[in-house]
This record gives sequence, C-alpha cells and structure tokens, in this order.
Amino acid sequence: MTYELLGITVLWTFLFGYLIVASIDFGAGFYSYYSKATNKAHIIHNIVQRYLSPVWEVTNVFLVFFLIGIIGFFPDTAYYYGTALLIPGSIAIILLAIRGSYYAFSTYGAKDSHFFSFLYGATGLLIPASLTVVLTVSLGGYIVVDNDQIQLLYGELFGSAYSWSVVILAIVSVLFISASFLTYYAARANDNRALELLRKYTITWSFPTIIMGIVVFLLLSKRNITQFENMLDIGWVFAVSFIAFVAAVVLIWKRQRYGTAFTLVVIQYFTAFFGYGVAHLPYLLYPHLTIYDGFTNESMAIALIIAFVAGLFLLIPSLYLLLRLFLFDADYVQGNK
Repeated sequence: MTYELLGITVLWTFLFGYLIVASIDFGAGFYSYYSKATNKAHIIHNIVQRYLSPVWEVTNVFLVFFLIGIIGFFPDTAYYYGTALLIPGSIAIILLAIRGSYYAFSTYGAKDSHFFSFLYGATGLLIPASLTVVLTVSLGGYIVVDNDQIQLLYGELFGSAYSWSVVILAIVSVLFISASFLTYYAARANDNRALELLRKYTITWSFPTIIMGIVVFLLLSKRNITQFENMLDIGWVFAVSFIAFVAAVVLIWKRQRYGTAFTLVVIQYFTAFFGYGVAHLPYLLYPHLTIYDGFTNESMAIALIIAFVAGLFLLIPSLYLLLRLFLFDADYVQGNK
C-alpha cells in the first residue's frame, strides 16, 4: 500500500468515527429539544442527559484529527476546499460554536432556556447538513477553476437535486443512528418508557434513511457516472450494508438484542461509508485533485502516519475506558451514580 492510500485510509477511519459519535450526539440534541416541545421530556430527558454529560467534550476529537490530517497529508486540499467552502465552512464553525456554548452553559448550571434548547436541537440537524457540502462538492461540477481562481457555483449547488438529497440523507441518518443507540442505552438503563419511545423513533426514521440512501445512489448516476460505475463494481459492499440495516430494524421491531442491533447499524454505515470512499478514489476533488497530487513529502508522510496511528491506538482505549466507566456502567446508566 502506498503512503497516499495509507494516509487517506487512516483519515477516512477518523472521519467514520466522527460520523458515528457525532450522529449520536447531534441526534440526542434534537430529541432533547423535541421531547420538550412535545411534552415528553419527562420520558427521555434523563436518558439523553446521562449519555451527553460524559461525552460531549469528546465528540469533535475525531473531526479535529481529520482536519489536521487532511491538510498535513494533502496540503492542496486547504487551497481548493478552503477557498471554495469559505462561507459554508464558516457557517459550520458558527453552528459548532453555538452548540459548544450550550454545553458549557448547561453543564455549569445556567438557567434552562427554551430558546437555547431550540438552538441546541436545531444545530443537531444543521451541522451535519452543512458538513455534507464537502462530500457533495467533491464529486465535481460545483467548483470552477479558472487561472488558479476557485469559485463555488452556489446556483448549481442549491439547485441540484443530488445536493439536497445528500443533505436529507445526512439528517435522517443522524436521527436513525442516534435513536438506535439511545434505544440500546435505554434498555441498559431498564427504562421501559424511554425504551418504547426511542424504539418508535428508530423505526420511524429507518425507512426514510434507506429510501434516501437509494435516492442518492440513483441520482449519483446523473452527477458523476464514473463514481456510480465504481460503486456498481463493488456492489456487494452495499448489499452487506443493506442486509445489516434490515437485520437491525428487525431486531428492534421484535424488541430483541438492542446492542446487537446497534452494532449492525454501525456495520451498515461502515460498509456504505468505506464503499463510497473506495469508489471515490483516487480523487479528493473530481476532476481537479487526486490523492497523488500535492501529496506531502515522504518524511512528513511517515511521521504523520506514525502519529495518527499512535493517536488512534491512544484514542480507542480512552473511549473504551469512557464507555466502561460511564456509558456502560450499570449503576451510572440506571441513574444510581
């Protein structure tokens, strides 16, 4: 495996970690506000808060690793994406700041505010929607490069059916992933009322998720035929993803093995996410930038790979310890700590 492939594989792994952890976090924020708006906060509020309290500061670690790594391994991405996505990226940063402010104020005892709860819930959907712009733009056709001048075609971006379908897929995926995990978490807490409500949310959002996944796949054929054909070549990967999805929904529908069901959801997104990544290779920005263009020098590549692999091996045990001490500790989950 070349340094370029090894580097993008490590970065894609961190990005997948962010996809799962952040989705649980963002969805939990939305459900927290939605439960208040529908007078159901007394049912799931404790479950959501017991999950968020120990992990909210950890969520963005994966994103920070990815952003540092993508610029370190592929410096030209800072020029292309940094120039084209200056406004969308700034919006995402502002939304992340709003969300972080809510965490800080709520953690340190500020008075509960309906308005700030609304902002908290809204950012849970708006942040993934804004971040998906990067994946959409990477397919090509949304950026014009003329005499080293880079311009994002906002009319094309906002008028594209594919672009909006990716945004909708991101939102429903966040709600599905989060609900499936919180269902498992409620089962661990022996909180039957929360379990039934969250189970209902999981099933409700499962169907829009799979439908939008199919819609995005079909629209991709009109947006980038090269990637569409590459995905067809590894179609078995997406078949595994679909089978994992069906198995997860069946288990939750039958009220069985919620932990296994969430594991299957992770497998569903793991196979689809890495399948998409493989089909996208070698391009970072079609057709302007590949993983072989502007790659860092060999010495820096080796140093970055060692640092990021070491960071991954440090992060995984840390997350396990966090899960073991808080999220999966029976006394903590059941509210006895």
